[in-house]
Amino acid sequence: MTLRLDSLKPNKGARRRKLRKGRGIAAGQGASCGFGMRGQKSRSGRPTRPGFEGGQMPLYRRVPKLKHFPLVNQKHFTVLNVSALNSIKDGSTVNLDSLVKDGTVTSPKHPLKILGNGDLSVKLTVQAAAFTASARSKIEAAGGSCEILA
Repeated sequence: MTLRLDSLKPNKGARRRKLRKGRGIAAGQGASCGFGMRGQKSRSGRPTRPGFEGGQMPLYRRVPKLKHFPLVNQKHFTVLNVSALNSIKDGSTVNLDSLVKDGTVTSPKHPLKILGNGDLSVKLTVQAAAFTASARSKIEAAGGSCEILA
């Protein structure tokens, strides 16, 4: 026998009759149609959406609030504390290039950010991408100035 589109039919037992629910006790799926008596799973339009947890905050919404999830588009900085600037000559301008030349910063992969750990006793003009509030106040207290680079 040759296989043609008009001779195609499913295998024996592959197709079953549709269950006719709610057609009386004798039909086997009468009255509540196999869904039980009460509760969310017995209601019409029953299935809840995927990820629904009965009103509890669902996993897909609570997961990013937990620890150890990386920030999307996180800003990276080459960080340096104020205390490291004490070795620089008084009245000079400090930026990432001058710090690399001095050897204070060894791997300038990202823009410079000045942190406020330690004390500063030298008057400097500091050029960086970002400053912490404490670093800015310590530099200005020593008589220096802070310039933000774009």
